[in-house]
Amino acid sequence: DYYKILEVDYDATDENIRLSYRKLALKWHPDKHKGDSAVTAKFQEINEAYNVLIDPDKRFEYDLTGIYEIDKYTLREYLARFKGMILTCNGLGISHNST
Repeated sequence: DYYKILEVDYDATDENIRLSYRKLALKWHPDKHKGDSAVTAKFQEINEAYNVLIDPDKRFEYDLTGIYEIDKYTLREYLARFKGMILTCNGLGISHNST
C-alpha cells in the first residue's frame, strides 16, 4: 500500500506526501547504508510510492484500482481508504438495509 509506505493518510495533501517522502528518502538513502540491499529495496519502494501518489492522474488510477484485499486492512484503515466510494454509494441512494 503506497500510503502506508509513505506513512501518510489516504487523504494526504501533496505537501504532506512531499514532506513524508523527503523524510523517508533521507532515512533510507542507500548512501547512508553502504552495501545493504534491503535498504536499497526499501528506498526504491519509497520512490515508486512517491511517483504514483504525487502525480494526480496516477494517484486517481491507483485509488480506483489499488489494493482491495480487505484482510490487509483494519476497519478504520478500510473506511479511510475507500471513504470516497462509500460516500458515493450513499449519495446514490443505495440502501444499507435489506428492506
